[in-house]
This record gives sequence, structure tokens and C-alpha cells, in this order.
Amino acid sequence: MPTPVAAIDIRRDLVGLLPKLRRFAVTLTGDLAEADELVQSVCQRGIAKFHLWNSGGRLESWLYTMARHQWIDEARRHKLRPAAKGSALEQGEPASSHLNLVEAGEAHRLVTSLPEGLASVFLLVDVEGHSYKQAADVLGIPLSAVASRLSSARLYLASQGHSRSPRRF
Repeated sequence: MPTPVAAIDIRRDLVGLLPKLRRFAVTLTGDLAEADELVQSVCQRGIAKFHLWNSGGRLESWLYTMARHQWIDEARRHKLRPAAKGSALEQGEPASSHLNLVEAGEAHRLVTSLPEGLASVFLLVDVEGHSYKQAADVLGIPLSAVASRLSSARLYLASQGHSRSPRRF
């Protein structure tokens, strides 16, 4: 039986979204292995439920929302709390090509050290470029909470950056 065109499109689009989806999953789980499992599950679910996607919205937002819901469901089912956030580089995360290993490790450590709820907002808005409204929809929180959490995340990261900066003004 031939594969429907919609399934082919979602699979192609998923491949392009995998790095973003994985980064988002890491902000939820705090663990690379769990994040990879979550991404795999979301991809399978996204393909199976593609007919439910509102093609007027962004596929990436739909997948982020699905990942968040699935993580919450798993946490409830297993009575888990999000894992203590460790360095993904220590767990085998490759550094991005434009940063050296030390800078990539430090940046990742700083983002994953953000208090719960702040890392996801920071990633969606400041890293991935989503609007506040899109981030609020993905995370299921009020728009004002996005602004507040993003401000807190930025202040936290700024305070950490200044305390570690070799430059003194």
C-alpha cells in the first residue's frame, strides 16, 4: 500500500525539526537519554496523529506542545520529577560548530541550570525565535507568565555570565 503524501511530508519536516525538538526535550527532561526517548515518541505520535494537525499553525509548535503534554503525562504516570539537570556534554552532546567545546559546554550548563520552567521559555523565545504568544501556547501558560519567566531567565543568565566573565569593567 503506498504511503500517503501527508505522511511523507511530515517525515521530511520532522527530520529538519529534530535538533530543535531535541533541545526542547532536554529543557523538559534535563537528561539526554530521556530527551531522546521523548523525541522518538513524539515523532511516532506526530506521524500517527498528523491528520489532527491544524496546518494553519506551525508544525514545530504543535510538536513542542505534544512533547510537553507527553512529558507531563509520563511524569504523572511514573510519579517522576524532572531530573536534576546535568551537563549534556558530559553525556555525549556534541558541541556546535561555531562554539568551541568549552563555550558550548558552559552555555548548555547555564541554560539547563535555569530553574524549572525558565529553560523552556528561554529556549523557545530567545534561541528558537518564537513569539511570546507562540511560546505561551506551546507551554500552556498565560502570556504574562512567558514575559515574567523570560525576564527571570535572562536576569539569571546575566548574573551567571558576569560572575564568570574574565573581563572586569
